[in-house]
Amino acid sequence: MNGMQDIPIGERIRLYRRRRGLSQPKLAQLIGRSESWLSQVERGVRSVDRLSTIIELSRVLRVPVIDLTGRPLSLAPNGGAHFEAVDGLRRALMSYSAIPAALDQGEHAPHRADLARLRRTVVMANELYQAGRYSSAGELLPGAIADAQLAARELRGDNRQAAFRVLAETYHITAKSLMKVSETELAWVAAERALAAAERAEAPLLVGASAYHLGHTFLRAGRVREATDLTMDAAAALAPSRDAEPERLALWGALHLTALFGAARGNDRRAADQLLNVAERAAERLGDERNDFWFAFGPTNVRIHAVSLAVELGDPDETIRLGEGLDTSQLPAGIRGRRSAALIDLARGYAMRRMDAAAVNTLLDAEQIAAEAVRFNVLVHELLREVLKREHRATTPQLRPLAERAGVLS
Repeated sequence: MNGMQDIPIGERIRLYRRRRGLSQPKLAQLIGRSESWLSQVERGVRSVDRLSTIIELSRVLRVPVIDLTGRPLSLAPNGGAHFEAVDGLRRALMSYSAIPAALDQGEHAPHRADLARLRRTVVMANELYQAGRYSSAGELLPGAIADAQLAARELRGDNRQAAFRVLAETYHITAKSLMKVSETELAWVAAERALAAAERAEAPLLVGASAYHLGHTFLRAGRVREATDLTMDAAAALAPSRDAEPERLALWGALHLTALFGAARGNDRRAADQLLNVAERAAERLGDERNDFWFAFGPTNVRIHAVSLAVELGDPDETIRLGEGLDTSQLPAGIRGRRSAALIDLARGYAMRRMDAAAVNTLLDAEQIAAEAVRFNVLVHELLREVLKREHRATTPQLRPLAERAGVLS
């Protein structure tokens, strides 16, 4: 990757296409797009505006997604704090201190884990994450992982089950934070360990929540079928009864929202719409905005996902219609990252329609709400590169400063 950090996605696609010995018509055919579309992307005239297309290109070109999207976002300009967090998380996840502990049969003083303190740390990390302060959340997690692992290893009885629950929740927020900076393999490790810890905690709903996070890592890794199968299997096992507790209903709805992106990335609009309808009905049954398992599932979040679905399906008119009509004020005040993400999707819709001033102004609004949600979003980077190529400074005077803050311009 040395020397390639600043190369746009289109140029990378052309480079890897030629390395594979593929012509433009052949690659376009393999990914189900027109030769004209691919030519425009490679020349930088238009952007790759769907994550599913990036995933499909990586599969056909036989290169990791990160090789198409550029530098790991944790290494982007202005992202140094997040790199330190990723480095610490890598050390924490790659530590196998349990092995010598298991082999050492000597007498030791019992571990006095403070489970209440561990829970507070997990709550704080989730609150920071939902506020869009991903760097700050990441800084809390390496120590939390080590402490929760030790507690789960050394506590006994009911305390041990409680420790495994905290450990699973610690891995959940770790997986989410790592996915924000495109550390997909580490996120996968964290999600897998969350599932194992939830099973040890004997907490069925927590197992379902772990399936949700694992499904998202599969999606990010381009394993669309596995993501859909996993989340739908979990949803089927958790199917709520008429009088089901709200936590179960919220989890069931959130699993359907995860599966709908698998359908969208497979270009199955009908299946995606059906899954969205199921989630809408679950949210209607709940009646209010909830935050069980830190999913922020409720009517507003489902409407946010409808905007995301429209942009993922490449429908700018529907994206703009839904995005402009979206009211996120019903979300709890601390959930700023989700609000920012909704505006980013709307900006992408504007950019597809070449409404560049509207796109830039909407991104500025998103940045005001949660700056890191803009800075660490690879599709925002590509959007900014596209708009810069056709820049009209009189109508977008804030474009270049925004691109500099996002790390697109140095």
